[in-house]
Amino acid sequence: MSSDQEKAVRREEEEEEEEEVSPIEEVRLTVSNSDYPRQPVWTFRMWLLGILSCCLLSFLNQFFAYRTEPLIITQITVQVASLPIGHFMAAVLPKTKFNIPALGSFSLNPGPFNVKEHVLITIFANAGSAFGSGSPYAVSIVNIIKAFYGRSISFFASWLLIITTQVLGYGWAGLLRKYVVEPAHMWWPSTLVQVSLFRALHEKDEHRLSRAKFFFIALACSFSWYVVPGYLFTTLTSISWVCWIFSKSVTAQQIGSGMRGLGVGALTLDWAAVASFLFSPLISPFFAIVNVFVGYALIVYVVIPIAYWGLNVYNANRFPIFSSHLFTPQGQKYDIPAIVDNHFELNVAEYEKQGRIHLSVFFALTYGFGFATIASTLTHVICFYGREIVERYRASSKGKEDIHTKLMKRYKDIPSWWFHSLLFVTLVVSLALCIFLNDQVQMPWWGLLFAGALAFGFTLPVSIITATTNQTPGLNIITEYVFGLIYPGRPIANVCFKTYGYISMAQAVSFLSDFKLGHYMKIPPRSMFLVQFIGTMLAGSINIGVAWWLLNSVKNICHDDLLPPDSPWTCPGDRVFFDASVIWGLVGPKRIFGSQGNYSAMNWFFLGGALGPIIVWLLHKAFPKQSWIPFINLPVLLGATGMMPPATPLNYNAWIFVGTIFNFFIYRYRKKWWQRYNYVLSAALDSGVAFMTVLLYFSLGLENKSLTWWGTNGEHCPLAACPTAKGVIVDGCPAN
Repeated sequence: MSSDQEKAVRREEEEEEEEEVSPIEEVRLTVSNSDYPRQPVWTFRMWLLGILSCCLLSFLNQFFAYRTEPLIITQITVQVASLPIGHFMAAVLPKTKFNIPALGSFSLNPGPFNVKEHVLITIFANAGSAFGSGSPYAVSIVNIIKAFYGRSISFFASWLLIITTQVLGYGWAGLLRKYVVEPAHMWWPSTLVQVSLFRALHEKDEHRLSRAKFFFIALACSFSWYVVPGYLFTTLTSISWVCWIFSKSVTAQQIGSGMRGLGVGALTLDWAAVASFLFSPLISPFFAIVNVFVGYALIVYVVIPIAYWGLNVYNANRFPIFSSHLFTPQGQKYDIPAIVDNHFELNVAEYEKQGRIHLSVFFALTYGFGFATIASTLTHVICFYGREIVERYRASSKGKEDIHTKLMKRYKDIPSWWFHSLLFVTLVVSLALCIFLNDQVQMPWWGLLFAGALAFGFTLPVSIITATTNQTPGLNIITEYVFGLIYPGRPIANVCFKTYGYISMAQAVSFLSDFKLGHYMKIPPRSMFLVQFIGTMLAGSINIGVAWWLLNSVKNICHDDLLPPDSPWTCPGDRVFFDASVIWGLVGPKRIFGSQGNYSAMNWFFLGGALGPIIVWLLHKAFPKQSWIPFINLPVLLGATGMMPPATPLNYNAWIFVGTIFNFFIYRYRKKWWQRYNYVLSAALDSGVAFMTVLLYFSLGLENKSLTWWGTNGEHCPLAACPTAKGVIVDGCPAN
């Protein structure tokens, strides 16, 4: 063979090798290029631990969803906690093989606990934690009907609503896998965190203090400590010393209250308050914490004080500075039940009698920044990632495969008819719910089709954006705004449309993200599908069971004005969901943000949000040497306070503080410790708080055994909820 021929052969081999590896550097550094297809996945351990973890997470997350500090337990907790249990089962279970007719031989213990079992258990658990908030979005519909509106909905209709909204998006998501899962350029950055943690957990651990020992020690400490802020000394949840010093000053308490003010100086010794709403700060990268801090600080400590005390925007000082309640023009809480007629629609005469609905300045600006966030997300992605997305989409259409896609071809693919059947059945059941139980859900059949079409149309572009930029635009505000204009006066129809239109898309994206994790970890696709589907059905059933139990057993649940001061059952997330149903559904956007309302100027935030990233992009092009300009991420900055309300400044301050300690100082100066124990500590803290909270409720809460002393009387900032305007009289507030 001549030298030219040898060079040609070598060149071909190099090209084949380049095609084999992933074109994304982060993937090459994180994901293994090997596979062990004979590793068992359908094991007794996987099913037992998967089902238990799914049930446990769905129960705990739904249980916590009603509490003032709704701790969200993520799949990382199960990911860490299930490892020592899996190894223990592999050590003690009998290895005897059983012959089962038509199924062949079967063993309770087919060998060492492997990573593929571990991945499926974690995905099972993810179905129990639902998308984003820990509990299914549709449960909030049931909550506001029963707890806030005081109306009735049947258990069967509630179950159908939850299951169909959780599963509908799976049908079309499966058909999109070839566009956003199989292509190498669709790399889903968030899944790499899971992949790296799986690999770290399954490496040999020869240290004296193993991750498993550290987990159980930290779990015991977290479990033991939470009895103090959870029962004995609940004031430790929010220590607002400014309120103690200025016990008679409304303004001082508005500044110092961590729960109903700006949270200046407020502290917490309660992990539930740290990890509420924003998840555990230990698992958030430091650059994300910095972006959230900058946006949060600008909005809460610059914009809000100027709007409230400086400019008095929308007569802001007639209302509390931080509240998600709705108010009359006189500063009193709006009597929502009075404007709902017998047909569960708006009573226009009573509405005109009470006057236009008013919002606290913080709540109003929250919607404004929400509008800006949606618009800025689209233009930011187009400006900074548009060319990249187009190139990667073209690359996906060419069918270029990397080593991971080639390795996955060893396994049987999922037949398309599985997804077609799932979509057809779910759509038929959803239509039946809207037609035959319309008196309970209000939404017409055409509204369901419109919501489904909207969700389907956005799933592919949003999936591409998420897979390439790790940003997931939400459709919640857009869906409720659009349907509020089309079909006003019907609150439950509006939230049902929002749930079908937004959560179907969100669940589809979550479904595809899990598939990409399975793709990287070489999990058989059919196993992935069945675990996700079964887990979602099981979790949804448990969610509605827990919701039904609490709604019918806790007196005055969700009514913070009727509950005792130390009661945790205030439902902060459902309060915001209820207010949204009133704003967008019952009263309608025309009477709030249109010509008939007070807040039409908020619509300009759409334009400002859309133009902002374009200005940043133009500055970057004009000054290419200024490397800091591309780091101005307006969707993150504007959306930093997206969880407020119901999240409070206390939650944000504590989250930022703890996250900075672990993900900046410890990460930089004690990297080996961080690498071994950071995620383990996060899982242990979440688990300890969760188990102690449930124990306290079943041992003391059901018996109504509580302590009454200074340390259990709440935050001690009663005046933080008062207005500062002269002449406005509110019960419990000093006369101005």
